[in-house]
This record gives sequence, C-alpha cells and structure tokens, in this order.
Amino acid sequence: MLNFKQIDVKNIRKILFGEIRLSEVLENIIKEVGKLSESEYFGKVTAVQGLFVEVSGIRTNMSIGDRCNICIGKNKKVACELVSFKQGKLLFMPYGSLQGIGLGCRVEVENAAPVIYPHESWLGRIINSFGEAIDGKGPLIQGNKPYFIKASPPPAASRDRVKGKVDLGVKAVNTFITICKGQRMGIFAGSGVGKSTLMSMMAKNTDSDVSVIGLIGERGREAKEFVEDTLGEEGLAKSVLVLATSDESPLMRRQAAYVAMTVAEFFRDQNKDVLCMMDSITRFAMAQREISLSVGEPPASKGYTPSVFSELPRLLERAGPGAGNGTITGLFTVLVDGDDHNEPIADAVRSILDGHIVLDRAIAERNRYPAINILRSISRTMPDCNTPEETKLVNKARRYIASYEDMAELIRLGAYKKGSNKEVDEAIFYYPKIEEFLSQKKNERFSLAEGYELLKKILDTPYKG
Repeated sequence: MLNFKQIDVKNIRKILFGEIRLSEVLENIIKEVGKLSESEYFGKVTAVQGLFVEVSGIRTNMSIGDRCNICIGKNKKVACELVSFKQGKLLFMPYGSLQGIGLGCRVEVENAAPVIYPHESWLGRIINSFGEAIDGKGPLIQGNKPYFIKASPPPAASRDRVKGKVDLGVKAVNTFITICKGQRMGIFAGSGVGKSTLMSMMAKNTDSDVSVIGLIGERGREAKEFVEDTLGEEGLAKSVLVLATSDESPLMRRQAAYVAMTVAEFFRDQNKDVLCMMDSITRFAMAQREISLSVGEPPASKGYTPSVFSELPRLLERAGPGAGNGTITGLFTVLVDGDDHNEPIADAVRSILDGHIVLDRAIAERNRYPAINILRSISRTMPDCNTPEETKLVNKARRYIASYEDMAELIRLGAYKKGSNKEVDEAIFYYPKIEEFLSQKKNERFSLAEGYELLKKILDTPYKG
C-alpha cells in the first residue's frame, strides 16, 4: 500500500486511472493516523561533538535505539538514533550529515518503532537503509504487516532442519562445497581476489525463489554495474537490492544489513526459499566499531569493540530455516585483513556459520577464477545432503588435489621421479583436468547435475602409467 506521504501528482493520476485503488490509499491513511500519539515530545540541541549531537529537554523515557528528527530548516529534518547517555543528556548519532545542525535546533521524538512494511512488489527494486526506493521508479507499495528491523532470530526449538540443495550455477561450489537450503556460508578472501565477482555469479544463476542482496559500504559506481551487467533484467526481477555506499554514515551502513535480513525474513514467511547475500560482513563490523568507539566503548581486539562480536551472531543467526516451509540461505563475504584468515572478524564469523569458501590469492595469481581453495573450504551440511555416490566422487577428487599439493614443490622442480608413488602419479595425471573443471567464466552457468557429470567424466578417464 502507498504511504499517505507518498500521494503526489504522479500517484493521484494512478488513482484516477484505476492503477491504484482509492480504498487501499484511504485504508493506509487511517493506519498512519492511528499511529499518531496524542502528545508530541521535543528537545533542543545543546552541543555537537565529533559524530554526536547532544540533546536535552526531552521529557519522556527513551532507550538505546530510539529515533528522533533534528529540524535544520524549512521542512528539512535529519534522522538520528539514540546511542548513549551522558550526565542526564542524550547522545544521538545522525543517519546523515551533521551539516546544518547547530545549537538550539529543535529535536522531535519519533513515535513510530524502527520497522518497515515489505511487500511482494519490492522485487526488482533498489532500496536504502530506511526501506525507501532509490531507483527512480517511484515510491514502494507498503505491506500490511510491520517487520522490526532489529528482530530476534527465531527460537531454536521451533526451527525446521536444513534440507535440499541450492543450485548456485557455479560448478566448483555446487560440486565440492554444496550448499543446502537454510545454510549460512561465508566467502573469505583478501581484497581483489574475487569475492564480489563470485557472489554476483551466484546471484545471477541461483535457482532460489528470491534473492535479497545487501551491498554494505560498497563503492557507489559499482551499484549500477552490478544491476545492469551482473544481474540483468532477469536476475533483478526476482531480487531486492539494499544499498548503503561507503560514503554514508556508519548507522546507515549498519542498518542496511539489518534491513536486508528483514526483507529476507518477509519472503521467508511467504514460504519462499530466499538467498540472502551480503557484501560484506566486515564492513558491517567496521560500521559497528565506529559507532561503539564513538560512545567510548573500549577496543578489545585489533580495535574491534566487544559489541561488534555480540552483534555478529544477532545478525547472522537470523538466516536459516524458519518455522514454516520457507528458508533463508545466507552467503556472507568476509574481507580478511592482510590475507590473515585468523584475524578477529574472520575467526568470529567462521565460528558462527555453517561452512566457509576460501578464495586464495595464489590461485588468483595463476589466473584461475573463481580462485577457490578446495582443500581449505568446507560445507558442514554437505555430507547429509549428498548421496553416497556423490560423496565418493568428491572425496576421490579431493584426494588427488591433496596428493598433488603435498608434492607440488618437488614436481615443479623436477625432483619427483615418476613411478615412485602410484597415487602421486595419478594425481599428476588428473590434477590439470580438475583445475580446468574448477575454473569458470563469469557468464557461464552449470547446474548441480552438470557439475557431477563433468567431474565423473574426468575421473572415469583411465590413467595409463
């Protein structure tokens, strides 16, 4: 439904021509009026320091996470969130720029809870951290049910089990690191190794009913490229894109992750299989670090505060199977600092998720993409989803990769003598074929069945010693 604030000339024309029913608009106006409080609370700005706005004079109980609006001109307001208390005064952090905020500015308390109203018509749209359209296609239709942005994960006892496979169109992942519906997977890599490219291939080729893609702290120029070149019209039609660019405030970047998960939860509740992708969880953690350091929270590990490590599971645990038939399969990219896969965020995320895909810079330097290190990657739910024949096939290929990697230096130096070890001889024979199997161009797609069939064909090739 349209929000009554969105009734402009363009939408009035749609109402007159029957494209939007007037009864729906009136019903939504009544709902909005019903949310209004009998009284209005306000205060004033008493100080601005760093990222904070200090406010006093508000005579109502407020808690962390509540919002207000700072009036800075004619009909211009800046949304803020309460992040701390100090000596009886409230410290707010703005979602936008501090420009224009000065002493004495009126601060109005927002009565509404931080919720959004998702609707099925959001498919094919690009929204911001407030759940507002930013793609120039007009306002979003609002749904009937409010969804809290910072909702709690479903109770563990009421959740269904992970079941069935998700076809992501990438043969290396489909075959060696099979992902199941409702699984949560991390894509770990350093900068420039191909995380975003791999995620874009999955977003375009997945067989999931809906894709919800959160671009957290992304470069602004990449958003349009991602939509037009990667997703295309077909991919965008079944996707919702939540965008917060790197120049936006840490509150906006953090909230974009929450909103992406909230939209995914809406479609899960419609009994759909949702693929929720976020690029990247590291930038979400960095945004939380900026906020918590600003309020004076002491750093714990590499500058990250304790609240960062408490917020990560609250976000990531929301993905997974629901209480009904719907699922959220989570794919979260993690930017490892200095290619150190044991740095704090990577280590914390890996302990929460159900598996990890490791992208290796050394493999990328050999020009094999996607640069997945099969031996260091694992899917914890894969054994329960595979047939015995599939498991046997994958284990055989992994054994050849491991045997070759163990002897790689001797083989490259020419120090290994053929015939010394039969298993190594077989590995030398099959390794180039498996490497070719693992490589895939950006615009190619391979189904689950095609991946296993191709790998079986390679391993069925007789070795002649």
